[in-house]
Amino acid sequence: MANKYIPSLLNVEKEFIYMRSYLIVLFFFTTILQVAAQKIIIKDTITNKAKDTVHYFEHLYDIGDGFRDVSRFVRRDTSKRVRGKRSGISILPNINYNPSIGFQIGAKVVGGVYLGDRETTAMSTFATALSYTTRGIMVGYFSHDTYTKQNKWNLKGGLVIAKMVILDYGMGMGNTIPTDIPEEEVLNNPDRNRYTNQYTVYSFNERLYKRLSPGMYVGAGVFVELKRNIRTLGEYETTPLDVYSDLTGYNPRNYNNNGLMFSWQYMTRDNPNSAYKGTYTDVILRMSQPWMGSAKASYQLQTDFRKYWSLSSTRPNHVLAFWHWGSYNVSGQLAYLDLPGTGRDTYSRLGRGYTAGYFKGNSFFYSEVEYRYPILRNQFLSGVVFANIQTADDRLGTKLFQRWQPAAGTGLRVLFNKATRTNLCIDYAFGRFGQRGLFLGLNEAF
Repeated sequence: MANKYIPSLLNVEKEFIYMRSYLIVLFFFTTILQVAAQKIIIKDTITNKAKDTVHYFEHLYDIGDGFRDVSRFVRRDTSKRVRGKRSGISILPNINYNPSIGFQIGAKVVGGVYLGDRETTAMSTFATALSYTTRGIMVGYFSHDTYTKQNKWNLKGGLVIAKMVILDYGMGMGNTIPTDIPEEEVLNNPDRNRYTNQYTVYSFNERLYKRLSPGMYVGAGVFVELKRNIRTLGEYETTPLDVYSDLTGYNPRNYNNNGLMFSWQYMTRDNPNSAYKGTYTDVILRMSQPWMGSAKASYQLQTDFRKYWSLSSTRPNHVLAFWHWGSYNVSGQLAYLDLPGTGRDTYSRLGRGYTAGYFKGNSFFYSEVEYRYPILRNQFLSGVVFANIQTADDRLGTKLFQRWQPAAGTGLRVLFNKATRTNLCIDYAFGRFGQRGLFLGLNEAF
């Protein structure tokens, strides 16, 4: 059995110092803005559609308002405040922390714009960022989700170039099923030994959807994923990556995963960053194709379902939200680094409470429920509590839905941009096997 990968004490100490310093700054910053927020008189205004929605929006308070109020206080500016049209673009430091990536620093631009009338056109969103983490991860990406006038077409996709360092705990759900095959035991990893895989990835995907009826779309697209210089850090006789690659015939150092996608989507949610109501459903058949340069042929069905219920007409961010994400093997076998699992969704948000890839299999099922509630009436501060559960199959006979692993947590939200409902999210979550950690990021997990 391979030994656990243990980072040096120096790296752990540095990471702790980085995180502690960031939390002190964040606490000081949000405290100042909370004091400034008390100057705003709030009224319940969501009663009559358009007129009251505008009145309600004017009484929201975000970080931009805080900067202006603090600046006016420092300058002793007593002139009448003039409100201009709020920009839907946020430029900010790309600061993050979670157990999977360590402490992250970089720059990020996120934005939202309507390409048609707001009553008939969904918000189009985009994000681009460049970042570096204390685990040696370097990522540059651009992503977008674009809706044309009256939602007739939807184009979504992105480009990623990254040097990745990911923690690896093998396949399955941490089963203790005995086996007399040493390689399978290493791959299933019942002791949850930790390995660290490093690789470079070049990824591109794009999907085009056509509206069939209000909220319903069908589409198709392509994906190209090139993984290079794959290796496991440390000295081991054998690793889950090598065992799986030998069993499936994949090159453990370099391979391509390219193919076609066919999709069906149904979308009625009112905002992609922080929905108060509505539904989002996306079903995708991903087909890796050797004729497009893929190492092997495989077919994977992915499902993404999200439902939001607003629990108050006067405080609409009082929300109950549900999320399901699944990936089911139809035919063939994916490469080890492409297996679905914890944190393997588009934005690596599922499975708070565990590091990315902690559980994985040929097929994977995940569900989460989250309760979102306001703290301040101007929505500058709000909170969440959440719980999730996940299951995967493995090579030792455990079937999907046979073994489950739970996690739960709570978090704080700081309204970063009220024009796009962009929140700064601070969550603490815990799972089994001693897994727990702080998760920071922009926008809701789902």
